[in-house]
Amino acid sequence: MKRVYTLYRVSTSQQVDVVKDDIPMQRIACRKFAEDMGWTIVVEKEEKGVSGFKVSATKRDAIQELKEAALNGEFDILLVFMFDRLGRIENETPFVLEWFAKHGIEVWSVNEGQQRFEQHVDKLMNYIRFWQASGESEKTSIRVKTRMHQMVSEGIYTGGPVSYGFMLVKKGRLNKKGQEMRDLAVNLEEQMIVDRMHDLVIEEG
Repeated sequence: MKRVYTLYRVSTSQQVDVVKDDIPMQRIACRKFAEDMGWTIVVEKEEKGVSGFKVSATKRDAIQELKEAALNGEFDILLVFMFDRLGRIENETPFVLEWFAKHGIEVWSVNEGQQRFEQHVDKLMNYIRFWQASGESEKTSIRVKTRMHQMVSEGIYTGGPVSYGFMLVKKGRLNKKGQEMRDLAVNLEEQMIVDRMHDLVIEEG
């Protein structure tokens, strides 16, 4: 009976509540896959709010714990929902997978099967997978930053401290859960001081 360790990861804490990316979904899929394969899951590890694109494997406790367990011979298979749950860094994550394989651990994905390293083309495909995943993360980052700037310019509060001269008000806007959200509005009393500060800088130096 092959012993399985699983790793579930979501990049942001908000994703824990998103159906298509949440940890419960990953857990259910991995458990079913292991059952179908006749394997036994002995340990399940979770990473919540950990970016596989920004955080190196050397700084991720779960990856380091998995490596230590592999060296101690505690499991035979590392199972993930998709390989990018192990990371999305093109010049690092492919070698993380290869490290486990070299230490006798089979690396499997529910959606992509087993990653082998028996031929040179296997290493190439492994690298291409994470090169593509890294590119997707970069594009996602650009889209998120652009949209955040647009929302702020539209007066939508995106979190964090409110700049002097503004305040938070409710204008009836609802989020996806039907909860009323707050938006940015000019604080007239503080804005008078801000205007005076601008005048002092521009007109009087």
